[in-house]
Amino acid sequence: MVRIKIFLAFLLLVSFISITGYEVYAKDEKVQRPKEYGVYIKTKSSLVRLIPNIVFDEGGLIFVESNNPQTFALKDIQYFIIYGQYDMDVLTFNPMLFYQASALGKPRFVFGKDIEIIVKKQKTENLYTVRPKGLFSRGYFSLWINDTAWDFVIE
Repeated sequence: MVRIKIFLAFLLLVSFISITGYEVYAKDEKVQRPKEYGVYIKTKSSLVRLIPNIVFDEGGLIFVESNNPQTFALKDIQYFIIYGQYDMDVLTFNPMLFYQASALGKPRFVFGKDIEIIVKKQKTENLYTVRPKGLFSRGYFSLWINDTAWDFVIE
């Protein structure tokens, strides 16, 4: 009877150590540091740098003109990496909503309601990971800081 109790206590201890060890390992995810400042999408295979777009303000309406945004498969996106000196207090993650065409025929998109994000500062100076609080979804989105937006499409 004593041997069974000792064996069960040992199993509980091993289970506890393996569970907490897994959680610690999962939290200590090593983030790949990009070579240049910018905003990146971490995919399963690599880091892809996003091309910035200019935010326009015309009569109090804030929008971007679509300029062939990069497209990513929903299954490939893991999180965003922001590397550089940016004001992270004003960072937002927004869906883009069609507004109207410009005088030249380019589609204009306004920023939809902010999607809640989790911003984590990494040990490396000026390196942040950004994830939505929920799951990624399909659509046209942007990460927006001050007068620059990094827009992209998730299919």
